Amino acid sequence: MAEAPVGTTLLKSEALQKYILNVSTFGREHDQLKKLREATFQKYGMSAEVGVTPDEGLFLSILLKAMDAKKTLEIGVFTGYSLLTAALALPYNGQIVAIDPIREGYEVGLPFIREAGVDHKINFIHSDAFPTLDEMVKKGEEFDFVFVNADMPNYKKYHEQVIEMVKLGGIIAYQNTLCYGAIATEEEVKDVPCNNGHEGFSVIREAIDDFNNSLASDHRIEISQLSIGNGVTLCMRML
Repeated sequence: MAEAPVGTTLLKSEALQKYILNVSTFGREHDQLKKLREATFQKYGMSAEVGVTPDEGLFLSILLKAMDAKKTLEIGVFTGYSLLTAALALPYNGQIVAIDPIREGYEVGLPFIREAGVDHKINFIHSDAFPTLDEMVKKGEEFDFVFVNADMPNYKKYHEQVIEMVKLGGIIAYQNTLCYGAIATEEEVKDVPCNNGHEGFSVIREAIDDFNNSLASDHRIEISQLSIGNGVTLCMRML
């Protein structure tokens, strides 16, 4: 059986991408993650490319283990590839709060999460993120790690909420921060997953560029922008 698509990558060399995936990724991808990835592309096609790639998933798994993370927050779930990745990486008593206003995608991933035996770690909240996050801030919720893969024009607003909840020394990861490789150019990119009729790509690119620059000048964090997948920015809270 042919390998399922892996999603968006910034690598321009197809041969290099295949080498990385074949040598160090596919053999270590959990079986339920692979099945979830296949099911996601079968159901959503190109729209699945906004999600986490297998090599990025392995990176996030190592990061969570190295941090000894026990409590995480995920904003934007889709079918749950990153959610299942985190659940597999956390200890048995680990906790993940996952927020998404659309439950359909989560239902696609739920059988694979259950089969992996990690559904007890997940608290899925079917809701818009902002009011839920406001309530969590008021309650003084604190997390070791936060993963944001939601509506990109609102990343700056999410940042101001989650910076209040991630612990000192904790990490916030923002997905899709290099805009399909076009963040630094004037090139018009068409037929990308975010061109869904709600926000044109140029609007999203402008918002992400503004967000990236705001992170670069944010004295509360240290940042590292990685070119894995479609770009992921790590922010460690220092203040």
